Amino acid sequence: MKKLILIIVDGMTPATFERAVESRRAPALADLARHGRYGTATSVFPSLTPVCLSSIATGTGPDQHHIPHLVWWHRAERRIIEYGSSFAALRAAGMAQSITDTIYNMNQQHLSTDVSTMYESLESQGLTTAAVNITCYRGGTKYLPTLPWVTKPAYGPKRFFYYSLFESDHTGAPLAVRNRAAGSTDVYAAAVGRWLVTRDGFDFLAYYLSDFDYASHAHGPSGAEDVALARVDDAIRALLDAAGGVDEFLDRYDVILLADHGQTQVREVAQLETELTRFTDSVVVCASNRAAQIYLLPGARADAAELARALDGVPSVEVTLRLEGDEIVARRDGADGRVDALEHPDAARRVRAALANPNAGELLVSAADGWEFADLGGRHHAGGGSHGSLLAGDSIVPVLTIGVDSTIDRITDVAPAALAQLAAVRT
Repeated sequence: MKKLILIIVDGMTPATFERAVESRRAPALADLARHGRYGTATSVFPSLTPVCLSSIATGTGPDQHHIPHLVWWHRAERRIIEYGSSFAALRAAGMAQSITDTIYNMNQQHLSTDVSTMYESLESQGLTTAAVNITCYRGGTKYLPTLPWVTKPAYGPKRFFYYSLFESDHTGAPLAVRNRAAGSTDVYAAAVGRWLVTRDGFDFLAYYLSDFDYASHAHGPSGAEDVALARVDDAIRALLDAAGGVDEFLDRYDVILLADHGQTQVREVAQLETELTRFTDSVVVCASNRAAQIYLLPGARADAAELARALDGVPSVEVTLRLEGDEIVARRDGADGRVDALEHPDAARRVRAALANPNAGELLVSAADGWEFADLGGRHHAGGGSHGSLLAGDSIVPVLTIGVDSTIDRITDVAPAALAQLAAVRT
């Protein structure tokens, strides 16, 4: 039976993928593309990595998996959850708590127990799953950290590698976090991936490459091609070479390769809290990258409609979104409208899923083209790239499938496609 490898290149746009393949600047990617079916898919909203990876890993939207944003307000605990918008944001939210939320609580507490990850579903069928660096990793096997002074366990798939912190096997891979700007996380992933393929040590592998997104934030989506594209290709080449070449690799594995979200250039930065100063006692503003969630506190002397009107004419805000009863109200250009009138890809479905998340704010904000909202620590990516909004540039991702029967039109289609593919080959 053929096994399945899911390759996620964080933040890679369709234009980058297409240029990389056509020019052969990424020869390993081009070798795979020659054998596959290429298309595009739509991400979720907000198009931010924790939301996107949770959607890929579970096959559900934020209404079901309950991860709403990079930063959000925990109503029951009355505190901000911060998954790593920036080091300054982690520090502002409380470093120790934020690290715990990012590494542990997102999977063990915040991710809904009503959904299953691909690892849980496949391993319940007796298959062996593996995950490299992906932040939505929930599985059934207990792991203690590699750091001797950290004792809290994580629960992941049978073969689990998480930025050198959790490792199910000794692979000899270099330290993942030694030099993020130089691409050390993808070098770590490549070493682990090579080890796994050499041993054919899985039925399903989720192989997550994050360095391209990191470079795109710093240099912009096109600038990242010069900085990080070769590193992405080297990490993919590591898998092919470990199998003996592209033909031997594809004799053993089917492939789904995609990004979790896009990226667009950022020219301007806004501090969204300053636009809502008069509501300070009534709201919590959770903003990061190109999306924001605004939460009404108990006893608030305002409602979501009033907050939306307060953002009329703010240049950083393209559209605000709220529920009135069962109806979604999309407000832009100073007027309320229907969400299905928005031209953004799959807007109605994506917005309804975002607003139906029990951890979502009462008002969601999608940034205007070229704008970013500063995070809790005041950090931003002006001059570089960002994502999170409803706009197509943030939301459309490349998809390459090889040997996979299912069509992937949305990133939530990945998990069902993987489960169906492995079920089909087993029979």
